[in-house]
Amino acid sequence: MTRRELPGRRGLGRRGFLALAAAAGIAGCGPRGAASTVRLASGEVGGFYHAFAGLLGLAAADDGDVRIERVTTAGSQANLTLLAHGEVDAALALSDSVLDSTDRVSALGRVYENYLQLVVRSESPIGAVADLRGARVSLGAEGSGAALTGERILRVAGLDPAGDVAISHRPLRGAVAALANGEADALLWAGGVPTALLEVPSRMRLVDMGDLTVPMRERFGPVYDRVTIPADAYPGGVAVHTIGVANLLLAATTMPAEVAASIVELLVWQADSLVPAEAAGTQFLDGRSLISTGSIPLHPGAAEVYRRWHG
Repeated sequence: MTRRELPGRRGLGRRGFLALAAAAGIAGCGPRGAASTVRLASGEVGGFYHAFAGLLGLAAADDGDVRIERVTTAGSQANLTLLAHGEVDAALALSDSVLDSTDRVSALGRVYENYLQLVVRSESPIGAVADLRGARVSLGAEGSGAALTGERILRVAGLDPAGDVAISHRPLRGAVAALANGEADALLWAGGVPTALLEVPSRMRLVDMGDLTVPMRERFGPVYDRVTIPADAYPGGVAVHTIGVANLLLAATTMPAEVAASIVELLVWQADSLVPAEAAGTQFLDGRSLISTGSIPLHPGAAEVYRRWHG
């Protein structure tokens, strides 16, 4: 079984499953009439959220009962605000950003893992988060998940975000430019690996943060994982350990069940086409983890699809 295949459904595909579902008398798997348009809050251009939302939109246009309209945003916190205000129908967000919204959103699935990447110039003496005392650091764009998680990382490393570090909030392109021209000493980015805009290892270097995973879990909850960025993720780079945070695809609780089901069907049956090419070595959709949404309840329409799939 490959890591993208689900137990008991190897090679079945969407059409094969629909045929079996029809034979078994399972309702609700066929066409549902005119396609609904779902506005999906994604992230910055050049980031994993933005790329994933684009691929989901292409998959929906090709083989779905919904249409996905990608909305470019600053990231997780901005997405949750848009979702709460009814300005979008669905959103991508880091799981630690969602914890204060558990009663206002439902989950369509856990999709991928974001890697917290602390980046410095290649010649920088900074070798650990604790070395950022007195440094100028971009902690993601205003409204991003990295902005929230970054301050937590500083705290568990013994730094006061309000006084020990000069914090700015720049979009990724601006943060990369500031690092390159000496206006910043480090940047924090939450995304897939590799991220094309990060010039690792030619001009930039990743700082190992693996040792902070346990204190992050102890202080802020079990949503943080110790993950490895392999040496070949950035060709010519070296392997580092860092902190991983699950991404959740969320929906408003008012989303019709049939619309939620259509989106989840894309996650299940189009998994191989939903990984940005540059991140295919480290990211994948696994049907067993799609339902692992922690304290965020699955949308009823999503839960029904997973029940049909897993049997």
